[in-house]
Amino acid sequence: MFNIGDKIVYPMHGAGVIEAIEEKEILGETHKYYILKMPIGDMKVMIPLENVEKIGLREVIKKNEIIDVLTVLKGKKSKMSSNWNKRYRANMEKIKSGDIYEVAEVVRNLMLRDKEKGLSTGERKMLQNAKQILISELILVQNIDEAEAENMINSIFN
Repeated sequence: MFNIGDKIVYPMHGAGVIEAIEEKEILGETHKYYILKMPIGDMKVMIPLENVEKIGLREVIKKNEIIDVLTVLKGKKSKMSSNWNKRYRANMEKIKSGDIYEVAEVVRNLMLRDKEKGLSTGERKMLQNAKQILISELILVQNIDEAEAENMINSIFN
């Protein structure tokens, strides 16, 4: 169970801060929801408390773990399938896991692939999504703004 003010990660959406825990009636049923404020795009997300385990919510990483994330980004490209469809599915599974290291791996692999061969529209969109997830967590852990977090990632690949 998380509390108001906790910084958590919602897989596939990124990191945010729990602003409130509210009861809402939807379709005649009353449920409790976390109201999550996302640092990017000024978006709020409602997450049903009963689905927390299934969704895979987790706390943001500790500040000292940022070094490990940057190490993943600086690493060598993983062996990926040359088949676009298989590569896309494998990357999507990593993003869905909610694990920041797997998301960082997707960002690294797609950024390196983009430099070498370019990306398809689908993979470019996936890269943007994975980068946003990573950036949102960096913002909350490092207490920096979006531009600084994006520069932190981009500087590795320039």
